[in-house]
Amino acid sequence: MLKDESYSIRALWRACEGSYGSAAPTPRTGHGRSACSHLGESRQSIRPVICTRTLRRRPTSFPSPVGFEGVGIVDVLGPGVQRPVPGQRAAVINAKTGGNWAEYAVVSADYLIPVPDDLPDEQVASFFINPASAILMLRHVLAIPKGEWLLQSAAGSELGRMIIRLAKRDGIRTLNIVRRRESVAELERLGAEAVIVSTEGAIDEQVRGIVGPRGVKYAIDPVVGETGTQMYQALGEEGRMLVYGSLTRQPIRVGADPGFILAGRRILEVFWLGYWFPKLGETARRQLVEDVVTLMRDGILVTSSYTRTFSLDEIRTAVTQAESIGRQGKVLLVPNN
Repeated sequence: MLKDESYSIRALWRACEGSYGSAAPTPRTGHGRSACSHLGESRQSIRPVICTRTLRRRPTSFPSPVGFEGVGIVDVLGPGVQRPVPGQRAAVINAKTGGNWAEYAVVSADYLIPVPDDLPDEQVASFFINPASAILMLRHVLAIPKGEWLLQSAAGSELGRMIIRLAKRDGIRTLNIVRRRESVAELERLGAEAVIVSTEGAIDEQVRGIVGPRGVKYAIDPVVGETGTQMYQALGEEGRMLVYGSLTRQPIRVGADPGFILAGRRILEVFWLGYWFPKLGETARRQLVEDVVTLMRDGILVTSSYTRTFSLDEIRTAVTQAESIGRQGKVLLVPNN
C-alpha cells in the first residue's frame, strides 16, 4: 500500500510547536464513504482550534488527524456510494474526525459537496464553514429583518467581512467592532454602516451613541470576555446575541449589572455549525449549498485574499504565518504544491 504524507497533532501541549508529518497508509474507503486527493486546505481555524487548545472535541488518542475543510478530487467510491463521481472536484468537509492536512482523505459521501468549474480552487478551499455560518446566522437562526442593526465583533476577520457584504445585500445595517482605527475605512468601503474601535470607549456606550438609547436587537460575537460582556450590555430589551467562538477564552459576565438583566428579555445563544448543519434536511442542505455558490459568484461570500500557499513540508511555517499578528488574508496549504 502507498505511504502518503499527512499531518496530525501528536499531543495537545505540543500543538503550538506545529503539527508533525508522518508516512501513513493510503486511506481505504468504506460503506458510504469516498476517498479524495486534495488540491488545497484552507488554514482558517488555526488560532482558536489548535494553538489556544480550545478544541470542541478534544482528541482521546494521538496522533490525531487535523484539517476540517478543503478542496479535492474524488478518486474512489466506497460500497453503496453513487455520487459524487470519480474525477469530480468537491469541497471536502472532514468535520467529525479531521484529516484534510494530507494528500488523501476518506470522508462520508454526505460531506463531499460537488462544486461548479467556474469557482477557483482557492475559494472552494474555504467553500463551506465561513459562508454557511454567515448565511445560517443572519438568515435562519437570527432571521434579521431588513433595516435592522446587527452588531458584530471581529469585523475585520474573513467571516466578519463576509457578514458585512451579506448584510449589505440583505438590507441589514451592520455596526462593526474593530481593535484598530486603521481598519475602519476599509470596512466602510465593504459596506459597513458604522464601525467603532473598542479601545476608544465602552462598546455599549459607543453603540447607543449611534443607534439610540434602546440599543441593538441583534449581535454576533466570536471574542467573548470583556468584548462580549459589553456587547451584551448594548442589547435592547428584546435583544438576541449569538456567540460562535471563544477567542479570548474568557467568560461573558451576563450578570455584571443585575438591574440590566432583570429588565427586558435578552437572549444569549450559541451557534456552532457542526450542530446546525446535521439538523438540516436534504432540501435545506441543497438550498444552502446553492446559496453559497450564488453568493460566492457574486463576490459576497468570498475569501478576500491568501497571503501565500504552503506545501505539506512547510507546515511549521504555515502555522506560524497563520498565527502572525496583523496578517492580511488566509494561509492555504496545498499538499502537492
